[in-house]
Formats: sequence, structure tokens, C-alpha cells
Amino acid sequence: MIKVSIVGGTGYTAGELLRILLRHPHAEIESVISSTSVGIPVAEIHRDLLGETDLVFTGTFYQPDVIFLCLGHGLSRDFLGKNPLPQGCKVIDLGNDFRNEPHFDGKTFCFGLCELNREQICQADYVANPGCFATSIMLALLPLAANDLLQEDIHVHAITGSTGAGKKPGETTHFSYRDNNLSVYKPFTHQHLTEIGNTLAAAGCSQLPQINFVPMRGDFTRGIFASVYTRWEARITEREMVDRYRDYYAASPFVFVSDQSLSLKEVVNSNKGLLHIEFHNGYIHITSIIDNLVKGASGQAVQNMNLMFGLDEATGLKLKGTAF
Repeated sequence: MIKVSIVGGTGYTAGELLRILLRHPHAEIESVISSTSVGIPVAEIHRDLLGETDLVFTGTFYQPDVIFLCLGHGLSRDFLGKNPLPQGCKVIDLGNDFRNEPHFDGKTFCFGLCELNREQICQADYVANPGCFATSIMLALLPLAANDLLQEDIHVHAITGSTGAGKKPGETTHFSYRDNNLSVYKPFTHQHLTEIGNTLAAAGCSQLPQINFVPMRGDFTRGIFASVYTRWEARITEREMVDRYRDYYAASPFVFVSDQSLSLKEVVNSNKGLLHIEFHNGYIHITSIIDNLVKGASGQAVQNMNLMFGLDEATGLKLKGTAF
């Protein structure tokens, strides 16, 4: 069994990790760490786990094989700097501390996008989990980058559920603001743009074009719906391009190309990434949908853990979406 410690255990991503790992056939949760809830039963904070676990929040880990860091952005470096790791302990960071700056204290973090870096993740001791918006957008664009077909500006409009903002309440996550409402935030400046650009370049894009990304807050709790398009100057046929998408993701147990248009509920509560591709008036348009807490965070983190420990990457992640 893989002994697991979860740091920052009261938040949404930690709650999602608990739901997945409690049913993982090769994982045992040894500690759930919180600086504010020591001694409190985990199920008192994550109420849907009542009857599922007797775990109690602690202030420290013991001898884990892997630590998941579910901390606020900027806090993972601080935690690792203050807490020496047990010998051989692996780390998966769900924050943004190591996505673009992978070197820290003699450690090098591998970027944990399984669909691009599967082989590297299998050899890694430290993994930086991708961001949720970044995951949905990168899945939409990776096959184009790999074929060096990203030549013109890329346009992205993507809408996310309220859980993407984290558990700590704020003005724009308050029910009275979010309900029956839509709003734009961080247009053209979102923090995930850097990791998207770095990843597309690593995938094979020889000259990265401008990425015009407009994120939006949705009036729902879970999921990301991304609409991505760019100029299509065909060196291959449209049918061949769709086939190349399918070929690119043939080894992935979770990413699929749909011939039909998509709706967000098809992926909610699952680790799937679904894509739909169309061509209009000289543009290629890709719809990309994921659950921001699963494929966009905790599910992808468990997928990385599986690869790091030599397991089938789908282990414990055969989750069914809720389409109605």
C-alpha cells in the first residue's frame, strides 16, 4: 500500500483527494494535515465523508510514501522549507509554486500533464500538478502544437465553476454574487498563461503565437467549459486533423474526442477530458471540458501518483460523470 499524507486538508482539492483515495485499492491515507483543525474529525469538515472515514486532522505527517500539497499558492515552498521529508518520500504539489519554476532546494519538479509527460512522470519523485484552466486549454491545443500547426493568434473563452476559486469565501464567490451571474476576470493576464505557453512549446510548437485568454466565472460549482479557436491554414485535411487528435490521445484512458457537441455535465465528477472539433470559415474550433476539481486538480494528481508508483494510471479513477 502507498502511504499518503495530504497537507492543507480542509480545502476543496483535499476533499476531492480524500474521496478518491479512500477507495483507491493501493493507497492508505496515514495523515490529513491542517494548521487550523488539529483533532477534528475529517468528516466534520468534509461532511459527505460521514460514515466513510474515521480520520482526524493532525498537525504533522509520519512516514508517508507520498505527500500531496493542497496549499494556497506560494505556500508549498514554505512548507517544504520547514518540514524535512522522510527518506524516499515523493511530492505532488497541487499549487502553482513549481509549475514554472521547477527547481527548489535540490529538487526538480516534473510538470504533471500525463498526456504530454507520461514517461518523465514515471521516473519523477516530485511533480507539479497543472492548473485547472491550463489543463483544459492544453488538452485542446496539444495535438496542434505537436504538429506545429499553431501559427496564428489563439483565442480562448473559458468559464469555470465557483470551486475553482478555493474554499475561502470572497466577494466574487459569495452566493449572492455568483448565483444567476456571469463575470470576466483577469482577461489576457491569467496566471495559467505561462504554463500553457511553456507546455505548447515543449509539445512541438516552434514559434508560440499570442494566446488571448478571457476567463469567466460561472454560476455553477464544478467544471470548466473552454472554447478555443485559431486560424486553420490546412496542410492536411480536416478529417486527418481530427484523426490526429484521436491518435495523440490514443494512450490516454481519460481524454476522448467526441463527434457530437459537448455539455459540461458529461464530465462533472469524472476524470475525463472531452474534446469536440469543428472547422468554420478558416478557423479550427475546439471545445474542451473537464471537472476542475478532478481532471483539473485532484484526479490528475492521483493519475500522477499512479504513474510515479508504477501502477496503471487509471487505478482508482474510473469515476462516472453525472449527465442529468
